[in-house]
Amino acid sequence: MTAVKMRNIGPKSAAWLRQVGLRSLEDLTAVGTVEAFMRVKRAGFKPGLNLLYAIEGALLDCHWQEVPEERRQQLILAADAATALLPPPRNRPAAGPVTTTMNSRGPDEAMGTDDHDLDSAGDADAGDSSYDHSAAGSED
Repeated sequence: MTAVKMRNIGPKSAAWLRQVGLRSLEDLTAVGTVEAFMRVKRAGFKPGLNLLYAIEGALLDCHWQEVPEERRQQLILAADAATALLPPPRNRPAAGPVTTTMNSRGPDEAMGTDDHDLDSAGDADAGDSSYDHSAAGSED
């Protein structure tokens, strides 16, 4: 079946919508903007607000940026309310704060190179018995 090009709906969004069974403007009209958005979200995709506006624009037959601000706010509230009803993700804990751990070692140590592995010229010691020379390709 050939996909019908819908206004405001790019290839990625169209693929998401097809994956959730929404292949035409009639399909979108039948379920509505927020439900279409939520189907994509429930399928595990990460849609942004632009998809919400794009679907609404497709239904109104206008560019997504022409969706009135008041309607955008209504859509956001409805989508937020529907999102709040979603169950938490399975097999993954709720996201916590992101922390960054800084390594206190110097740049040579962070790369796994210790001073005792370097010869006087600063090159890796070719005589190191822990290095498997047969695994490395020859340079001839």
